[in-house]
Order: sequence, then C-alpha cells, then structure tokens
Amino acid sequence: MAVDSEKSFSEEKVWSLCKMPFWQSNNASSSSSTSSSLQSVHQQSQSHQVLQSSNAVSFVTKSLLPTRRRLHLDPPNKLYFPYEPGKQVRSAISIKNISRSHLAFKFQTTAPKSCYMRPPGGILAPGESLIATVFKFVEHPENNEKPAVDQKSKVKFKIMSLKVKGEMDYVPELFDEQKDQVAEEQILRVVFLDTERPSPPLEKLKRQLAEAEAALEARKKPPEDTGPRIVGEGLVIDEWKERRERYLARQQVEGIDSV
Repeated sequence: MAVDSEKSFSEEKVWSLCKMPFWQSNNASSSSSTSSSLQSVHQQSQSHQVLQSSNAVSFVTKSLLPTRRRLHLDPPNKLYFPYEPGKQVRSAISIKNISRSHLAFKFQTTAPKSCYMRPPGGILAPGESLIATVFKFVEHPENNEKPAVDQKSKVKFKIMSLKVKGEMDYVPELFDEQKDQVAEEQILRVVFLDTERPSPPLEKLKRQLAEAEAALEARKKPPEDTGPRIVGEGLVIDEWKERRERYLARQQVEGIDSV
C-alpha cells in the first residue's frame, strides 16, 4: 500500500510538471496579445490626435492667409470723394480681372438713395480692366459744422465677383442664380478729400476721372463704316466698281486720242 501511494504521488507530480509549460505558454500568449492590442489602440489614438492637430493647424493657417482675389482694385479699399456739401460728387476706381476666367462684377452700397455706380456691374475678360465712376450726393453737415476731411464716412461699398463661362451679356440676376459661387472682393469705405488742399489721392482721383470720361466718349462714338459708300443720288459703289469706272474712263480717253 505504501508503494502504491508513493507511485500515485509521483505520477501526479509528473503530470503537474508536464502541465506547467502549457499553462505558462497560454498565459504568455494571452499577455502578448493584450499588449499588442493596447499598443495598436495607443498608436491609433496617437495618429488620431496628430490628424486633429494637423487639421487645426491647417484651419488656423488658412484663416491667417489673405483671401485670394480675382479682381485688382485701385484704390484697394477706399473711395475718395471731394468734399462739396450740397453737390453731387464723383469718385473713381480701377477694376482689373487678374484671374484666368471671365468674371462678372457687381457693386453694392449701404446708401443706395444717395449713391450710384457707372457701370453698376459688368463682365471682364482675363486681364481686362476698366475705370468705374461712383456718384454720391454730399449732404450738408448738421449745425453747419464742417466735418473733418480725410476721415472715413459711414457709407460703404462692396464689390463682388462671379466666374462666368466666356463672353456674355451682363445681367444682375447672375448673382442671384449662383449665390454659392459669388465671392466678396472688397469692402470700400468712403473718404472725403479737401478740394482746397492738394494731395496725392486728390490728384490721382482727377486722373482716373479723366480716363473714365475719355473711355466713355470713345464708347459713344459710332463704329467706322467699312461697307460700301453712298455717292450722289443714292448710287452705291464699292472699290471694284470704282476701279472699273476708272478703267472705262481711261479707255475712252485713249480712244479719243487715237482718233
């Protein structure tokens, strides 16, 4: 009986020794798998944080960068008017399309009753420019006090742009039909200038107004007529007929001389 009990105890000891490596192996593999999963989750969390950080930096960078303009304006952000109370005065601004596509532009103002633009809008081809004239009525100051010139007025203007497909006729409805594509180019503030005090803005305004008037007069001139001319009592002759008549006249003269 003692031998049997010793044998049983030794067999149990062998089995327990045989089971130990398998138990340790399973435990190690489970621990390794858990560690790998935690590491993967940690890496994903880090990559997500990096992505969020890069998106935040990109957003901040874009917000700090100036908006890319389609139109070049001169003056860039102001409209200068001569200060003459009780009169309608004029300002001018050069508008140039600096994009690669045709653009429609449009004016808006916070004082439509006392201001209007010529032209109020239009279509510009790439590289094309024009000088727009802005008219404004200057009211008399309260209590007959003259406000300080060279100061910003409460009146503002806004220029908007819209990409269009090639040459076309301008209609204001373009901006209503494609509201999502309209870009705000610039807010222009009104600044009054003292006409009795020479200044670079005043001299520049005079030059631009003269250029705008010259361009307007050029557009008013009728196009040159390159068609057939009407001579005498409604006789229409062209270059071919003129040559033929000269040839016949020359033949007639030569015939007379020969006689």
